[in-house]
Amino acid sequence: MLTLAKFSIGAGDRFAHQARAQLQACVLAAEQGAEVVPVWNKSHREHLIVGSAPASVRAAADAAVRELGWNRPYHVDADHIRLTTVDGFLDSSDFFTIDVADSIGQAADPAAVRALADRHADLAGRVEIPGIREPFTIGRADVERTAEKYLKAVQDAGAIYRKIAAAKGEGTFITEVSMDETDSPQTPPELLVILAAIAGEGVPVQTIAPKFTGRFNKGVDYVGDVRKFEKEFRDDLAVIAFAVKRFGLPANLKLSVHSGSDKFSIYGPIRRAVRESGAGLHLKTAGTTWLEEVIGLAEAGGAGLDLAREIYAKALKKRDELCAPYAAVIDIDPAKLPSAEEVAGWSGERFVAALRHDPANPAFNPHLRQLIHVGYKVAAQMGEKYLSMIEVCEPTIARNVTANLYDRHLKPLFVGA
Repeated sequence: MLTLAKFSIGAGDRFAHQARAQLQACVLAAEQGAEVVPVWNKSHREHLIVGSAPASVRAAADAAVRELGWNRPYHVDADHIRLTTVDGFLDSSDFFTIDVADSIGQAADPAAVRALADRHADLAGRVEIPGIREPFTIGRADVERTAEKYLKAVQDAGAIYRKIAAAKGEGTFITEVSMDETDSPQTPPELLVILAAIAGEGVPVQTIAPKFTGRFNKGVDYVGDVRKFEKEFRDDLAVIAFAVKRFGLPANLKLSVHSGSDKFSIYGPIRRAVRESGAGLHLKTAGTTWLEEVIGLAEAGGAGLDLAREIYAKALKKRDELCAPYAAVIDIDPAKLPSAEEVAGWSGERFVAALRHDPANPAFNPHLRQLIHVGYKVAAQMGEKYLSMIEVCEPTIARNVTANLYDRHLKPLFVGA
């Protein structure tokens, strides 16, 4: 079976120009003794917006690997695919993030719910899980209630998995099940029942992305109780280790944190929990690279800065349209967005200070950052104008992309003792 390494980093690359710079960050980590496998990810929605095809992600990844002589594993992820969108990814992807969040809460067959509860009658009662101080007390009603909410989603994941397996062959790809883009977080006891259901569907899941407590907004830090998150994260790790043994799931099953990028305040707790438990981790950094492209344009000055200002002005004008698809994962206060006229007068240094995620900098503006994060459609509509400029400014952009991924993500999580 194609097996995902213990530590992996999901890196989005909206315009498929930064794969080499992204991979360079993994090279730097490897030089420090930390093997973190790159997984280039792009969703059907992103391809539609940018006007690209899944094969472009594979081509960019393969080229970066050749150019840097990377001799370790790497993967291409069909990100957030569903039954209706998976076909276009079958040839180029070897990692599939099966997104079933839309199916959560849909009614499952009552007979299937009862069958799951019967099959796992041992979960009804006091469940002692190593690593969790207080045993779970789960009644049969709790198992059935969880199944009523999540079983249809798991069944849909099974259908998507089987479609991929029929096309590519069993054991030739990595499967992730994603349930993070929904309203309510899954509790550790719910995760246990969900994993039991996944095992029953015969899905060899290697990573699972639950929804955690707190806000995971695009491009900015975690919003919530960090101590509560750490406890929940540690409990989830313990549940996964327990489920692997109890339900026969793949031994390398690990948590996937769909961060929305830059959840710096929870990196310390995640690092401690992973190292103390010996667990693996998949971190998905989403649109960080696109933001670093804009930062690189502004830092380059001249025409690059002019284009960065133009991107912001157009994003501001189209704010409602750009924000609508991401309403659940952004918090933008329009009153705190500078006017296009103000930004037109900014220096490159001032623009970078507002956009770069440095909360210690008084000029940092998380509202502007979130708007640009979801505003890549503006650059896509510019077409060759944008693509040619990021090639002109490539040295500045690449430096920012590599430094961001290594210094702010890989190093705090994976490098060193």
